[in-house]
Amino acid sequence: MMRSLAPPIYLFLVLALPAAEPGVKAQFIGGTLAGVSARSSARLDLTAADALVFLCGKAELHVAYKRVNTVEYGQSVSRRYAAAVLISPVLLLSKTRKHFVTLGYVDDEGKQQALVFRVNKGDIRSVLASLEARTGRRIEYQDEEARKAGKG
Repeated sequence: MMRSLAPPIYLFLVLALPAAEPGVKAQFIGGTLAGVSARSSARLDLTAADALVFLCGKAELHVAYKRVNTVEYGQSVSRRYAAAVLISPVLLLSKTRKHFVTLGYVDDEGKQQALVFRVNKGDIRSVLASLEARTGRRIEYQDEEARKAGKG
C-alpha cells in the first residue's frame, strides 16, 4: 500500500522555514514619526510600485514615492576600541561603519516630515538604488566616503 502523505520529517522542515518578510531590516534612529522611540527595530519595504512601507513595531507608515523630496546617505565611521581591548590590539586597525539614510517627504497635510534610519551594510546599495529609481530623486551624499560606499 502506498502512502500519499509526505513523511513527517518533511512536514517538520516545511513548518520550520521562517516566513519571509518583505523588505530589509532597519533601525529607526529618529525623525518626525510620532509614537516610535529612537533605536527601534524596523523593516523598510521598497517592493510596492507606488509607496514605500516603513514598519516599526505596531506603527506602519506608507510614504508615496512621489511625495519624497530628499534622500540623503551618510556613514558613521569609528574604530573598534572595545574589541581591540578585549580581543586583540590588531583590531585597532579596522573600522566599523554604520550606514544611515535620511528620507524627507511631504505628508498628506502638506507638512514636511523626515525619517532617519540605519541599514545594514549588505542592504545599503540595494536600498539606495531602489529609492533613487522609485522616487526619481538623486541620492545626496554627506561626504566623499559615503559616495564611494554608496556607489560601490
